[in-house]
Amino acid sequence: MTVGFVAVHYPRPEHFEEFVGRTHQVRETLEGRPGYQSSEVWVTPDGDAVVTMGRFESEEDLQAALAAARDLGAIVGFDERERKPRQTFMLVQK
Repeated sequence: MTVGFVAVHYPRPEHFEEFVGRTHQVRETLEGRPGYQSSEVWVTPDGDAVVTMGRFESEEDLQAALAAARDLGAIVGFDERERKPRQTFMLVQK
């Protein structure tokens, strides 16, 4: 079963471009991991949010890829570059 995630990030305006770069770094880390299907980085036209999405063949593959990205420091918890906590949604394809 295909699983996915959507994460909505709210970087502070002065860190917006840096944050977009960091999300692309995470995307590159996920590519090539077992079960990887796709990932994308989007931004709202007003620069309010950065939205990331990804798809994997299984929940185990997704969790392993996210753990690997965290271990490499590509994914971090909430930090001073964000103006409010990100929203993350895990998804299953029906």
